[in-house]
Amino acid sequence: MKFTIQKDRLVESVQDVLKAVSSRTTIPILTGIKIVASDEGVSLTGSDSDISIESFIPKEDGDLEIVTIEQPGSIVLQARFFSEIVKKLPMSTVEIEVQNQYLTIIRSGKAEFNLNGLDASEYPLLPQIEEHHAFQIPTDLLKNLIRQTVFAVSTSETRPILTGVNWNVTGGELICTATDSHRLALRKAKLDINEDSSYNVVIPGKSLTELSKILDDHQELVDIVITETQVLFKTKNVLFFSRLLDGNYPDTNRLIPQESKTNLIVNTKEFLQAIDRASLLAREGRNNVVKLSAAANESIEISSNSPEIGKVVETVNAEQIEGEDLKISFSPKYMLDALKVLEGEDIHVSFTGAMRPFLIRTPNDDSIVQLILPVRTY
Repeated sequence: MKFTIQKDRLVESVQDVLKAVSSRTTIPILTGIKIVASDEGVSLTGSDSDISIESFIPKEDGDLEIVTIEQPGSIVLQARFFSEIVKKLPMSTVEIEVQNQYLTIIRSGKAEFNLNGLDASEYPLLPQIEEHHAFQIPTDLLKNLIRQTVFAVSTSETRPILTGVNWNVTGGELICTATDSHRLALRKAKLDINEDSSYNVVIPGKSLTELSKILDDHQELVDIVITETQVLFKTKNVLFFSRLLDGNYPDTNRLIPQESKTNLIVNTKEFLQAIDRASLLAREGRNNVVKLSAAANESIEISSNSPEIGKVVETVNAEQIEGEDLKISFSPKYMLDALKVLEGEDIHVSFTGAMRPFLIRTPNDDSIVQLILPVRTY
C-alpha cells in the first residue's frame, strides 16, 4: 500500500474515528485505526465494539485532488501514536507506505516515521446493515434532539437501560426520552417518514454524545437506519454505527402529570441566574438543594441554606403566578441542566404539589418537556 494525502483532511478523519477507539478494550487490535486505500479513496475505521466509525476521504473533492493512490492496500496502526504523528507533521501532504511485515513508513517533508502495523484482515468487520428502511433528519435538528435529552441519561450501571435515550417513532413522529429516575427530558419532532414505520429502540447516551461531536454543521441531512441490534447514522463521508441497548425502556408517560396546581411563567435568563447564585452555597452543604416558594400574584423567592456556611435569599419577578401557594425543594444542578437546553425568553413551570414531579417547558410549545422530581427536606 502506498498513497499521498492532504494532511488537513487526514487529521480531520483521524479525529473523527478516534472518538470510537478505546484504550480499555479486550480485543487488542481495536486500539488501532484501520486504514484502507482503494481506487476511490482512503477509508479510516475506529471501533470499541459498541461504537464503530468509518470516515471516507474521496480521491477528489470537486476539482481538488486530495489523495493520490499509488498502490491499494490496508493496514492497522496504533491509534494513539498515529493520531499524534499526523497532527505534528511539518508539510501539508503526507505519504504513507506499507512495506514487509506490516512496517509502515509515514513521510512528510524531511520527517520520516516507521511504525509497526498489524494485519488489517484481523480487524473485526463493521456490521452489515441493509439500508432500504432509512429515514432522514436535518443535521441541526438531530444535534438539538441529542443536546436536549442526552444530559438526563443515568450514569449508573445499576439499570443499564437508563444509560441510553429511548427513540420511539410512531405515526411520523419521533419522541426522544431520557431519564435517570430523578429527572426526565423529552423531545418530540415530526419526521418526513412513512406513517406506518415504527421503531422503539434505546441508543446509548455515550454514542449520541460522540455522534453529536462528529456531525458537521454544513451537512444537510443525516440518513438513519435502525435494525434489531444496531443503529447507523450516515452522512456524506462518515458512517457511525452504534449498538442498541437490550431490554424494554420503562413507560415514562405515566410520570408526566397531566394537570397542575401552581403555574409560573418567568424569564428564563433571570430564573437561571438566580438558581445559579443560590446553588453557590448549596454545592458546599451536604443537602445540596435550593428552595423555591411562590404565592399567587407575588414574586418568587429562591433560597438556599447551609448551616455551616450561610444562606442566600433572592426574589425573582414572575410574569405570571397562578394557583395554590407552594414551597418546594429541588437539586439546582438538575434545574440548571434543564434550563440550559430550553430555547426561548420565558419558561413555563407547572407544579402539582411539593412532593410531586414538576414540569418545565417553553410556553405554547409542547415539543420539549423537562421533568424534575423534588427533594424531601424536613
